[in-house]
Amino acid sequence: MKFTKMQGLGNDYVYVNCFEEKIENPSELAVKVSDRHFGIGSDGLILIRPSEVADFRMTMFNADGSESEMCGNGIRCVGKYVYDYGLTDKTEVSVETLAGIKYLKFLIKDGKVDMVTVNMGEPILKPELVPVVGEGDSVIDSPIEVDGKEYKMTCVSMGNPHSVVFVDDVDNFPLHEVGPLFEHHKAFPRRVNAEFCQVIDRTHAKMRVWERGTGETLACGTGTCATAVACILNGKTEDEVTITLLGGDLIIRWDREKNVIYMTGPARVVFDGEIDVTAL
Repeated sequence: MKFTKMQGLGNDYVYVNCFEEKIENPSELAVKVSDRHFGIGSDGLILIRPSEVADFRMTMFNADGSESEMCGNGIRCVGKYVYDYGLTDKTEVSVETLAGIKYLKFLIKDGKVDMVTVNMGEPILKPELVPVVGEGDSVIDSPIEVDGKEYKMTCVSMGNPHSVVFVDDVDNFPLHEVGPLFEHHKAFPRRVNAEFCQVIDRTHAKMRVWERGTGETLACGTGTCATAVACILNGKTEDEVTITLLGGDLIIRWDREKNVIYMTGPARVVFDGEIDVTAL
């Protein structure tokens, strides 16, 4: 199987061109290739496929084999792949995902994609659609008890569920202890991606993320979008905010008039390779 390892702010996936390759069991394959000791090493597996409703279709699987609806860093890399590897010559493309069709615009540098802006669609706030157990039309600055301690969370879906909590010192926050407790909390019927955010000023915040099915990653595109929405809804930042993750910065803008989130960030190729999947 030929593959390309790519990363967006250190959020790395194994990408397979399914216009050429046939994958029988992507869930099982994701577990094997993601292993950083016996496999290729990644946060998961992303397949680039033909689509009947968009230019391309993206399907993604976490390191534990579970399928996710969307990945913001992953979809930027899909955009870079289809342009750089000659599957399209367009600088604006549509990509079908389980979270709907997303629209990408490329910034080209020296003939290759350098930055990608993604129309991430509308932020979803209704509790039953996130999903999260809650009353009313949204869960904003709402209490949740985790391991005997109360936190205030804001819940947003960007096609997948997110819970955002504001903290004073994100660098020293015990993410590896608290993150799994949020992910598997009974308040989240489909588990949750847990983001912990420290606001620096009106245009800048820092964030760490515990992704369901993977653990802490260096970046999460949908989580960054959800965090920006939480910052804005709680009156902590302007409608455009730069969010610093362990892997670097993403620029998120919420166009309130259109109710659309735009995410801009880099996409990079790490290496191309070929592997005998039967040997994994």
